Amino acid sequence: MKRIAVFPGSFDPFTRGHEDIVLRGLKLFDEIIVGIGYNSGKSNRYFEIELMVKKIEETFADYPNISVLTFAELTAAFAKKHKAKYLLRGLRNTTDFEYENSISQVNRHLNPELESVFLITTPQFAAISSSIIREVHRYKGDVTAFLPYTL
Repeated sequence: MKRIAVFPGSFDPFTRGHEDIVLRGLKLFDEIIVGIGYNSGKSNRYFEIELMVKKIEETFADYPNISVLTFAELTAAFAKKHKAKYLLRGLRNTTDFEYENSISQVNRHLNPELESVFLITTPQFAAISSSIIREVHRYKGDVTAFLPYTL
């Protein structure tokens, strides 16, 4: 049986930390779907979702077992629709753990077959967050060290 994982997020933008989690996840899963969700809690995206799809697809062009899809539904439903039994998530710190633990419990309630798998962020990427990158980019700072692609 194929082990399929969804790596969900808003990915606004997709960072080197995200890339690292996906590549490390390939050691555990046969296929990874990078799921870019429309986050109802975030009114406006900084980077267009179509741009992120394109950039993430370019990042993983050499990996036929990594796909990029968008979704506007509950993550648990999206995973079920794509026959994924796992959610792949990265944890940078204890704050991330608290947040992800709560989401994991709800997802498990919504889809009892769904297991969340957490990978601890590689130390060199622990300080990277999409919100910090957006702020640096907004004020014309250089973000190339934080992204696996060029904007």
